Amino acid sequence: MPQVALLRAHYFDVKGVFKTDFPDNPPKAFNYTGAPLTANLFTTKGTRLSKIAFNSTVELVIQDTNLLSVESHPFHLHGFNFFVVGTGIGNFNSAKDPTTYNLVDPPERNTVGVSTGGWAAIRFRADNPDGPGKDQSVRPPPKDLPQC
Repeated sequence: MPQVALLRAHYFDVKGVFKTDFPDNPPKAFNYTGAPLTANLFTTKGTRLSKIAFNSTVELVIQDTNLLSVESHPFHLHGFNFFVVGTGIGNFNSAKDPTTYNLVDPPERNTVGVSTGGWAAIRFRADNPDGPGKDQSVRPPPKDLPQC
């Protein structure tokens, strides 16, 4: 776990807290809904993030596994509502599953449950303030911001 909060590291330019190389796709694809737990999942330890351009539209597919147990995982984004454009069971197929998306009237949510062995596709506009302009910037932290 990071010893320094991510926003603190961002505000005060603290190096070594996170890397900005979070991959757009899984580094090693495998059968997320059927791989035996003994499989090498190529996990790594680290805090990584993606910097997203202000006001861009982002689509994120959340893939659950059934490697440990049967359960539904709630997923949310801090500071955002999003549209759930698709859900399914099994491994997400980028060639066929997007054709089933509801792009006409998708439900707007702040949390989506992704069931064991299933997936959910969400879309949102990255309009949280983090741009270069005054109206696009997060206010600086207060001078009396407590230390972690």
